[in-house]
Amino acid sequence: MSFNCGIVGLPNVGKSTLFNALTATQAAQAENFPFCTIEPNVGKVAVPDIRLQEIANVAQSEKIIPAQLEFVDIAGLVKGASKGEGLGNQFLANIRETHAVIHVLRCFEDEDITHVEGLIDPIRDAEVIETELMLADLESLDKQIMNIFKKARSGDKEMKGQLELAERIKASLESGQAARTVDPSNDDEVRYMKHFQLLTAKPILYVCNVNEEEAATGNEWTAKVEEMAKSQNAEVVVICASIEAEIAQLDTLEEKKEFLETLGLTEPGLDRIIKAGFKLLGLQTYFTAGPKESRAWTVRIGAKAPEAAGVIHTDFQKGFIKAEVIDFADYTGLNGEQGAKDAGKMRQEGKEYVVKDGDVILFRFNV
Repeated sequence: MSFNCGIVGLPNVGKSTLFNALTATQAAQAENFPFCTIEPNVGKVAVPDIRLQEIANVAQSEKIIPAQLEFVDIAGLVKGASKGEGLGNQFLANIRETHAVIHVLRCFEDEDITHVEGLIDPIRDAEVIETELMLADLESLDKQIMNIFKKARSGDKEMKGQLELAERIKASLESGQAARTVDPSNDDEVRYMKHFQLLTAKPILYVCNVNEEEAATGNEWTAKVEEMAKSQNAEVVVICASIEAEIAQLDTLEEKKEFLETLGLTEPGLDRIIKAGFKLLGLQTYFTAGPKESRAWTVRIGAKAPEAAGVIHTDFQKGFIKAEVIDFADYTGLNGEQGAKDAGKMRQEGKEYVVKDGDVILFRFNV
């Protein structure tokens, strides 16, 4: 399954510049006028993980395949989008298809780049988009409640549960709180929440786009965004999109490292965004290793061994017999599979084993 994050924001906040840097392409136009991104651009990027290279070194792999995360650059939204203003309807349809939201906020002054709302105010900008998404959710939920209510009247227990949760979410939205602030009380409600497909139920990461000289320190606007995010249990990453675009064009890791050091940075902001997006989606990594290839696989946190096997191939899940598991530290510290096996560090795990981040796994199956 492909996991993706939608990059959203008002026009001219740096969404497409960030997307270009993320995918190291110029696929998305980055022009100084609203709605330059007409169709959502989609790009897959490798998830930075130094462990994969270490595993490949031990396994003497011919090929290395990292885990990937998909990013979708979505057209800029303006006030009134929930009623179709600007490219509102298209924006809402595109964001509905993503698993999480990366909300880019402009936290820099530049007389040459117009701001659709006039003055710079990232908190206002965040509220504009959140309000439009909540209004769209209210409209969607009202329609769903009408249908659910009719079915719940017949005594259908499932529909009664859906109706109760839908009304709780509606009350939250009407009070100005996003759907994500409503905590499902059981597994059924988790399922109902997904069924509703609400925009403000998606997890969110705020990305503060600052000037070059503030990339390492942030500024007064980013401090306000961090305060807002804290109240929402959301994450914040501070970057300079133009710096990230420059880094993306450098050829070697050495060049990138030197460039970062001149700016007082230890790692690209993009790496932090990708890692935060991975965390936002509740994902983790396990590895397979061998002489042909070492590979990182993406699986949700809490997944059991058969589900993780199914990420490689559905036949692995259907015919799952067992998983032979080695901890990352044991695999690299004991010189691979044979060393771990000789030291008694390779475990035989069954269907109930909950996969851990960093596991090196060999699946046994029969179809």
